[in-house]
Amino acid sequence: MGGALIKGWAKAAQKGGAGNVLSSEADINIADRNTQVLDNFKQTFPGINTFTDNAEAVKGADIVVLAVKPWLVEVVADEIAPVIDFDNQIIVSDAAGITTEKLEGFFSGQEGVGEAQFFYVIPNIGAEFGKSMSFVAPGVSVTNEATEKVAALFRMVGEVNVCEEKMVGPGMMMASCGIAYIMRYIRAQMEAGVEMGFYPKDAQQIAMQTMDGAITLLRETGLHPEAAIDKVTTPGGTTIKGLNELDHAGFNSAVIRSLKAGLK
Repeated sequence: MGGALIKGWAKAAQKGGAGNVLSSEADINIADRNTQVLDNFKQTFPGINTFTDNAEAVKGADIVVLAVKPWLVEVVADEIAPVIDFDNQIIVSDAAGITTEKLEGFFSGQEGVGEAQFFYVIPNIGAEFGKSMSFVAPGVSVTNEATEKVAALFRMVGEVNVCEEKMVGPGMMMASCGIAYIMRYIRAQMEAGVEMGFYPKDAQQIAMQTMDGAITLLRETGLHPEAAIDKVTTPGGTTIKGLNELDHAGFNSAVIRSLKAGLK
């Protein structure tokens, strides 16, 4: 996820545009122990600043994004705590389950931590291409100014939903895990296409273009999905027969159960 965000922010900074929090690649500091990972980013985005020391990377940064695995957040927090300026720096958790309360706990004992601006943000891998759906949840003592600043940063890589922390989990299931579920539907549509006579590559193109067309129709018209379905469903026609087969197979129920499964 960290890599997708870095690439998305760097691309957005290159293009420029009103509302961009980052004006150039040089506004991005990234840290990783693996120098090969850093070299790979440097080859594609030479203006990015790279560090192998987490503490060095966060010095002077306006927003610090902890984009690591959940079990590593506390380790990184311990490394950067001595150099964090809680009066001026915003701290963002981009790790599933690491809420603002947990994040604050990792920095407990540090001077000024009680007034710190902590956020819990979950984007998705579409960020690399400016197509993320990100959920931005501010902590208890966060200012409106800080919230808008973090929201603006993540708007550079897609759409943003500013929400309460309790909604980040459901949002993650819909938008992060949901990507995998959508891929599974596309794969199923491809397999049906192959069975009906298309080559796999052609079946994939057809499935993706169909998905893109459906999304564009909803976005451009503002129609509810069911209203759009009515436009292509002729009484006694082929579409309604296929829709009824999906219902008989429990399609809606399966989708709902898959999205709720991760919250149990």
